Amino acid sequence: MYDIIRLTEHPEFKERMANWFHEKWYVPVEAYLESMDEALQSDSGVPEWYVAMDGDKIIAGLGVIENDFHERKDLAPNVCAVYTEEEYRKQGIAGVLLNRIVDDLRDKGVSPVYLLTDHTGFYERYGWEFYCRALGDGEDEPARMYIHR
Repeated sequence: MYDIIRLTEHPEFKERMANWFHEKWYVPVEAYLESMDEALQSDSGVPEWYVAMDGDKIIAGLGVIENDFHERKDLAPNVCAVYTEEEYRKQGIAGVLLNRIVDDLRDKGVSPVYLLTDHTGFYERYGWEFYCRALGDGEDEPARMYIHR
């Protein structure tokens, strides 16, 4: 079994979360720390960061930010940095995190939510719908933009 940790409920996890996301996505640690500091100073729900823990090990995580580095600035906020450690995949952990973030945002009056991905078939299982194509910053080909209403 695993626990879901929301940064704003557990600010003591900030450094650890920032380093874990950096290791998965190679975005500078400072960018994660800046977003996490903003989350800790805001009550709007955006940005926010979540991880799933198996004991003291981070096994999955995701965040929500205004824009996940794409051209459609009007489609906000965005779920970002969705990642599950390989040995924990296909157990529904990412789905639990996705549902939690959508529910928490809805509780704060934030809906719809968007995400940009190259995956097909995965997000639909959790109520996401294909919305349009959008070009990611520095990308040559557009990716799939999903919406959760």
